[in-house]
Amino acid sequence: MVTAAQIKTYHFLPHKYGAELLLDLGRIETLKNYVLDRTVHQLSFYEIVFIEEGSGTLSLNGTIMSITPGTIIFISPGQVRRWEIEEKIKGYTLFFEKDFLHLFFSDELFLYRFQYFHQYSHPADIKIDQASFGKCLELLREIEREFRQIQNDSNHLIRSVLYQLLIILNRYYARIYNVQRDTYIHADFYRFRSLLEKKFLEDQTVEDYTKMLNVSSGFLNKICRQFSGLSAQQMIHHKLISEIKKALHQNKSAKEICYEFGFSDPSNFNRFFKKFTYTTPLQYRKNI
Repeated sequence: MVTAAQIKTYHFLPHKYGAELLLDLGRIETLKNYVLDRTVHQLSFYEIVFIEEGSGTLSLNGTIMSITPGTIIFISPGQVRRWEIEEKIKGYTLFFEKDFLHLFFSDELFLYRFQYFHQYSHPADIKIDQASFGKCLELLREIEREFRQIQNDSNHLIRSVLYQLLIILNRYYARIYNVQRDTYIHADFYRFRSLLEKKFLEDQTVEDYTKMLNVSSGFLNKICRQFSGLSAQQMIHHKLISEIKKALHQNKSAKEICYEFGFSDPSNFNRFFKKFTYTTPLQYRKNI
């Protein structure tokens, strides 16, 4: 069994280039400390992985995704992951702290505007055609060239290229999974996503969030369905399942997790988990 002590958290190194730059880019095959083995770990920052060559699988919060050329993987802070590499991986990894974009755009909800981050009801990866993947690589290489000759205004240029890349990826993601791609629908939806990340343990009903947002439940459900295809309550449930899976990677009993997440008793907890995963918490842990 994997214990809590075995799940390492990797943090961003902001002073790698001298001045504080909250973004980095590298070739996966040349990064000495990049974790591609079976170590279970999590990141405290955002990451997007672009696979050019290789094969295997990546487990992300218990969801297994296959790795093939043309795969792009979106990883949000705190997600538990483990690689299973079959053929050597080559490609790019792009990782950044939220403040690299939040501070510039003066928008704390900025990263919630993209469908692929903090996503619990749709996959965290896409597989795209060679031409579309090549377009992404062009932007990554532009960032890579700027890193080779860092200047005082490099952070602005890199940020602008990153912004373009994030928008393009959101369009690809929305097209593949048939979800809303508009990044500027009603702001209350993004506030709800942000609140859900912070409040899911203590607030688990739609009414809890409508009070915080000062909107009606009908309105919140309407905008949730418009952007995510799910009701507000379904989004809450998907978030809970995602976090429960993360907790099951740690050395906690099902009973501990049950009460930590606010369930009245273990039987209710088991029923809730099985309804969404078709397995019990203990069976899920054994499969890990």
